[in-house]
Amino acid sequence: MDKMLVDSIGDITVTNDGVTILEEMQIEHPAAKMMVEIAKTQEAEVGDGTTTAVVIAGELLKNAEKLLDQDIHPTVVARGYRLASEQAIKVLHEISTKIDRKDRALLVKIAATAITGKGAESARDMLAELIVDSVLQVSEGNEVDLDSIKIEKKKGKSISQSELIKGIVLDKERVHPDMPKRVENAKIALLDCALEIKGPETDTKVSISSPDQLQAFLDQEEKMLKGMVEKVKKSGANVVFCQKGIDDVAQYYFARAGILAARRIKKSDMEKLAKATTGRIASNLNELSDKDLGSARLVEEVKEGKEEEGML
Repeated sequence: MDKMLVDSIGDITVTNDGVTILEEMQIEHPAAKMMVEIAKTQEAEVGDGTTTAVVIAGELLKNAEKLLDQDIHPTVVARGYRLASEQAIKVLHEISTKIDRKDRALLVKIAATAITGKGAESARDMLAELIVDSVLQVSEGNEVDLDSIKIEKKKGKSISQSELIKGIVLDKERVHPDMPKRVENAKIALLDCALEIKGPETDTKVSISSPDQLQAFLDQEEKMLKGMVEKVKKSGANVVFCQKGIDDVAQYYFARAGILAARRIKKSDMEKLAKATTGRIASNLNELSDKDLGSARLVEEVKEGKEEEGML
């Protein structure tokens, strides 16, 4: 049964998810806070069963209170619970059923059960199929690399229009409109260095007394930025993902060279890109070579969401 929660500023939350309800409650008692932590741990480790975990913990505490009222020492109660826990785990192993990853129908049922109560029942069957597809995509044998699954949310479409992309999705756009929107057989440079001129770390003043000196200063800056782009171009890259900034001048030269570039990519996304493309994240532009480049069949910018924001 769903519950309606109203917080101190009037925001309304309708949910039957145990951890959501507990997080919205203003709890002061230390024991009650521990119950919230139990729900959070269950949510983080399993993603489901938060209400069950809290109810069981509550019953254990209730029975422990009765034992304490009978003058049984707390250490004895704790030891008894540990022994019971070991026995419960043993029984669970005995009654558990091995699941064959080829039994897709059963996997979909398991996913659908976990979705129940998350406010997505209207698209439960479709989402269950997507979940199974995504998990199988990143699994090898009985091992599943959940860190390789990324969920990207965009406003403007219904939940039933969710889709699985067998690749990497970045909530980023090209840094220059003249860059190609689509690059096939991409050679990807992953950079952890800024493609811009850094200012001095100490307080420094540059004295320019004439227009010629100013122009010479700007020309030198442009030359340095152009040199950075040439180093990337020389490596053979036609796509650049930079974890830091890309100067406007560098953006212009990338566009002229027909190179698609995106900047300020999150570290976690850079690591996913390196894994998916088999590329190496380069922290020094001078050492960038074709051996560091990753590869992809296609890198493309598409418009998604209500405001048609770009995504790579």
